[in-house]
Amino acid sequence: MKKILALLFMISLALPYSSVYAVEDIYSLDEVNTIIPKVNAENNVPVKSENQNVLQASVTFDWLDISQAQRDENIEHYKNLLFENNTSEIYFTKDEFKKEFSKYFKDKDFKHHYLLTNNGVTEDEDAKYCAFYYKKNTLVMYAIQYKNNPNRAFYYTAFGGLRYTDVMSEEYPNFPYTSMQYDRKGRLKSAIYFVSKDLQYMYGPDKEFQGLWYKDKMYDRNGKQTITRTNW
Repeated sequence: MKKILALLFMISLALPYSSVYAVEDIYSLDEVNTIIPKVNAENNVPVKSENQNVLQASVTFDWLDISQAQRDENIEHYKNLLFENNTSEIYFTKDEFKKEFSKYFKDKDFKHHYLLTNNGVTEDEDAKYCAFYYKKNTLVMYAIQYKNNPNRAFYYTAFGGLRYTDVMSEEYPNFPYTSMQYDRKGRLKSAIYFVSKDLQYMYGPDKEFQGLWYKDKMYDRNGKQTITRTNW
């Protein structure tokens, strides 16, 4: 069985669709022929190696050890990379979003995809899948990443209605890359800068810093751990 890596968004137990904390696509580890590179310690920039198909960075976690001034500087740096220096489209009007993604608003094969994901299928010849459960036993949402459109991921209710859309930058699946998540009306819900598989800076729609993910734990700007995720 293929090992699947997924950085899943956290679903509020009381209101399953009310809070989105982190999101990512799904990919098979055995599809990634990777040499882990060294990283420039000054700016966490990965150093590319020869014969490297997918670039990943091995990053030292020092968020708890650096000064508050350095944490604030890092937060501002990655915010600028996401919002100010990003050449891709970030904000959509409702009409622009509809024009771009209308064919994904309803999953016409939702019954089939529901059965697949509810039975633990994570991949077929067309797409990769991930299931999201409420209290571990009721499937409330599933994600689809089509192989012919890998820079997009679509999150559907159990009845096939689109809830969220992820748009990854053209660098994906090489690190670093960015991921923007939108609701079904095209409103930006979160922006994430993926420094590496282990380390991500997350911001809200108003560019506010929401936290630093390191593996399964999120930390605030002061270095305090806030939440955890179960499927890192």
